[in-house]
Amino acid sequence: MNSELVQIDLSPRRPVKKPEWLKAKAPMGETFHNLKKMARELNLHTVCESAQCPNIGECWNQKSATFMMLGNLCTRRCGFCAVPKGKPEPIDFDEPRRVAYAVAQLGLAHAVITSVNRDDDNVGAARAFVSVIEEIRAQAPGCRVEVLTPDFQGNEEALRMVVAAAPEILNHNIETVPRLYRVAKSGGRYERSLGFLEKAKAIAEELFGKTIVTKTGIIVGMGEEMHELLAVFRDLADRKVDILTIGQYLRPSRDHLPMARYYTPEEFAFLKHEALGMGFKHVESGPLVRSSYHAQEQAESTGLA
Repeated sequence: MNSELVQIDLSPRRPVKKPEWLKAKAPMGETFHNLKKMARELNLHTVCESAQCPNIGECWNQKSATFMMLGNLCTRRCGFCAVPKGKPEPIDFDEPRRVAYAVAQLGLAHAVITSVNRDDDNVGAARAFVSVIEEIRAQAPGCRVEVLTPDFQGNEEALRMVVAAAPEILNHNIETVPRLYRVAKSGGRYERSLGFLEKAKAIAEELFGKTIVTKTGIIVGMGEEMHELLAVFRDLADRKVDILTIGQYLRPSRDHLPMARYYTPEEFAFLKHEALGMGFKHVESGPLVRSSYHAQEQAESTGLA
């Protein structure tokens, strides 16, 4: 990994007006409020709320939500992420059942399940992912399952458990370029994340004699260069990653990494064009794109899952 010193300019900046293409509709509507009420009653968290996703109104009104398991406190302190950090509570192994119940009540055709990092118990975290896959299959037969997992600190037993549960899509986000990992993805390792995505396919081949659909996401605007992004895309394509999402970094608060710049819609179109040329089956690229944005359409458009 590049050990070059990373310098982040923390000096006060004059606020830059948000471009028109980054304005999302305010969340409202009966479906939005019903989903919020259900999550509260079942004591569930959604990454839509915890990560301050700009698409929450659009997605929730389409009955599309990404449930976040293993509590609402992350053991890592990534510089870009709005999810609260701290010492988590013990893992709640009844949570997968409640998530599956919510998925069934919403009548979802495609469920996306993620979690905070649980570096305190990687195997326990994997067990919870296995349980939620099994519970969704039992309570909502026919629903496609996509899991967006942490790297489990490279613990192969944990990864093997999740792959063995055969989710339709295994997602793990690369997030940024190697040079920015130290300041942006605390506790993460670029090579470890690449290895995670590559190893998942190898384990699936070993267990089932066929591959598993893998997916990853990256956010732009934290100070990376275009050539660095394209190098990451090549690394991912070399590992046969199927689906790539590319979205704009939006600084959650003054305590998070400063945003270097806004990418234009034309630049997002360029990145999509380049990535598709490298062999990805599907690329979702745009200012408001997040990992699970249009996840059902992504899966269906590839014909993979």
